[in-house]
Amino acid sequence: MTVADLGEFGLIAAIAARLPPAAAGIIGVGDDAAVLAVPAGRPVATTDLLIEGRHFRRDWSAPADVGGKAAARNLADVAAMGAVPVALLVGLAAPGDLPVAWAEGLVDGIAAESARAGAAVVGGDVSSADTIMIAITALGDLAGRAPVTRAGARPRDVLAVAGVLGHSAAGQALLTGGLAEPASLVAAYRRPRPEYEAGPEAADLGATSMIDISDGLVADLGHVAEASGTGIDIDTARLVPGPDLLAAAAALGPASYPSQGAGAAAGGAPGGAALAPPMSWLLTGGEDHALAATFPPDARLPARWTVLGHVHAGHGVTVDGRPWPGRAGWEHYR
Repeated sequence: MTVADLGEFGLIAAIAARLPPAAAGIIGVGDDAAVLAVPAGRPVATTDLLIEGRHFRRDWSAPADVGGKAAARNLADVAAMGAVPVALLVGLAAPGDLPVAWAEGLVDGIAAESARAGAAVVGGDVSSADTIMIAITALGDLAGRAPVTRAGARPRDVLAVAGVLGHSAAGQALLTGGLAEPASLVAAYRRPRPEYEAGPEAADLGATSMIDISDGLVADLGHVAEASGTGIDIDTARLVPGPDLLAAAAALGPASYPSQGAGAAAGGAPGGAALAPPMSWLLTGGEDHALAATFPPDARLPARWTVLGHVHAGHGVTVDGRPWPGRAGWEHYR
């Protein structure tokens, strides 16, 4: 059965049936708009798009994986502000011959990742289109915290990251090369697993700035440096690739350097620059959705946070004290 067989309202009913009921005091799917309880009075909102052939390929990823990735990239943005994810609004545009089972799997993936973050799907819309497009709006609650923006980094702050780096980029390179091992890296490309709780934790620890690493460590830290009016230096001696990244680089050999700029064929996990993998994946690979934050130099960071560098007076991002010579990460229209 296809979505055209169900029709617009049948598809909406099928989607709603796969979602858990809204929490008490919240109006979710089924009305003109959702109603949420936001105790702090300052909701955090973000939105993002996934387009077939640009951000995912159906021959590479199961529908639940696509749904999980679509949810993760928005939920991580909420966490990067120091907020707790609360709700998602989902827009789906798809061709009429899309199997209903694929749409249901997509919704299952979105719902599962939302639940992992403590959020719920509360509404959305469906439409016809020539290709699959998924638009998600995520909402979060600061719970009384001040938002952590990109603009607060100060000289002498330490730079730290919570979550993995380079895994999605390596997984995308493996799939492009027709390989499926190491399986952990392919899984990281298909369905990233951000550490959402690290965002509010960083805010409570006094983080001065924070960002979700969606386009690459060098690229995204560039946004922090620009917004803060500072320089940020990454110490590659602290970027230690694990055995899976080393195995992927060995398996791909010269084909992995420079990496296949993700997005052109399957989107989103850029990996190439002037260094060979795995270092280029660690520095410029996106879509793992790790959180990078700057903290006062005397901050005592939990084990999940790995110090990778420092903030200094200056401009832009340097690597081991030198300007990065290649692509900093993924950028649309390039």
